[in-house]
Amino acid sequence: MVSYKAEVPLSPAAQLFHAPSFNCYIITIVGCKTRVNPSVIKEGLKKTLIKHPRFSSKLVTEGRKMKWSQTIVNVENHVIVPDIDSEMENPEQFVEDYISHITTQPLDLSKPLWELHILNVKTSEAEAIGVFRIHHSIGDGASLISLLLACTRKTSDPEALPSVPVQKNEGSGAPERGIWWLFLAIWSGIMLIWNSVVDLIMFSATTLFLEDTRNPLKGVPGDENAPKLFVHRILNLDDIKLVKNAMNMTINDVILGVTQAALSRYLNRINSETDGEHKSSNLPKNIRLRASVLVNLRPTTGIQVLADMMEKGSKGGWGNRIGYVLLPFKIGLQNDPLEYVRGAKATIDRKKLSLEALCTFSTAKLVLKAFGYRVAAATAVRVLSNTTMAFSNVVGPSEEISFYGHPITYIAPSVYGHPQALTIHFQSYVNKMIVVVAVDPNVIPNPHQFCEDIDESLNIIKKAFIERGLTNHIDVV
Repeated sequence: MVSYKAEVPLSPAAQLFHAPSFNCYIITIVGCKTRVNPSVIKEGLKKTLIKHPRFSSKLVTEGRKMKWSQTIVNVENHVIVPDIDSEMENPEQFVEDYISHITTQPLDLSKPLWELHILNVKTSEAEAIGVFRIHHSIGDGASLISLLLACTRKTSDPEALPSVPVQKNEGSGAPERGIWWLFLAIWSGIMLIWNSVVDLIMFSATTLFLEDTRNPLKGVPGDENAPKLFVHRILNLDDIKLVKNAMNMTINDVILGVTQAALSRYLNRINSETDGEHKSSNLPKNIRLRASVLVNLRPTTGIQVLADMMEKGSKGGWGNRIGYVLLPFKIGLQNDPLEYVRGAKATIDRKKLSLEALCTFSTAKLVLKAFGYRVAAATAVRVLSNTTMAFSNVVGPSEEISFYGHPITYIAPSVYGHPQALTIHFQSYVNKMIVVVAVDPNVIPNPHQFCEDIDESLNIIKKAFIERGLTNHIDVV
């Protein structure tokens, strides 16, 4: 039996996600290899998800106070199974339109703030689609994906929880603790302080006045309320690992470099079509284009811990504890495709030596306590409105998993309700990397083309390695 407090105050970050100008939801699209049996899914949810405190509590507002209040969950009110024409001509378009439509409908505040839509329609990649819609106040994206995985089991072993790769520390063995180690430690400390100060100045400037260069990807006021369109493309994870291993970097470095290349290709083509000129480069110089990245500051909760929370009612860390990082993209056409990933690695290495996420979290918490969630939300909206896009990457299971007996072919999460016209999310799954693009179609009418640019950019970078023989003797792991 699960035991927890009947009423729990919302965390400061959770309150932030309920501000009218910052009412954020998480969408997770799950492709299944078989048709989905709604009865089986409902029984599975009763045994797992609705035993989690946040999924069995509704939001209660008393004046300025917001609380999670325990309630009895009727799973029938949370699982939606529309009647679908199995003979439709374009199932992919139907799924896109369906998901876009539900983003215009707020969740019912009289019950827990989540729902699952089951679409038994066959697409080119799946036999059926499941769409989770969860209010962001319930938890951050990384925690919710982990919770979803805790509801699944390995297809090869129906009793075993999924295994998620853990990032290994770079380097081999402990460094020699000589004079050079001391010098390196001192220098790293100096750079940490310097980078943190510079990043906080840039963050403050962005809050006050510093805006990204106007470009075809940047949203307009009111984008937080605009219907969103969600599309995805499945990339080969082994191709990304090939580049990662050949250049001795991380997967995150590679996907940031690929995104940088795709943004440059897309903007160059759009500018060419707008100007009517076809030069070698149609990009203006010194474009300022940044992404906002939400960083989870809570220690990662293991899948087993979350499974125990639902099964045994044990305690575990939960909630939104997130900071912001502003990530600059270098936009330009490179003669050497490898420069995109080299530049991305340099950017991420610098961000690793910064306390920007921790400082922005602490500042937001202070503003929330001093001025309330509406002022804090207005501040967050201003920061996001002055940047171009949102960007994130989450590691998924390395083996195929099943959701209550339904084998999964892909997982495609994203978010909406924030004031940006473009969100790019990368999600790994087995040997796939799913890139999910969420757009305001009034600003970006051709998101499929952008996905094509990401795919083509990865292929160009990989081809550059192969042509130069840089992949010889490199194992894909």
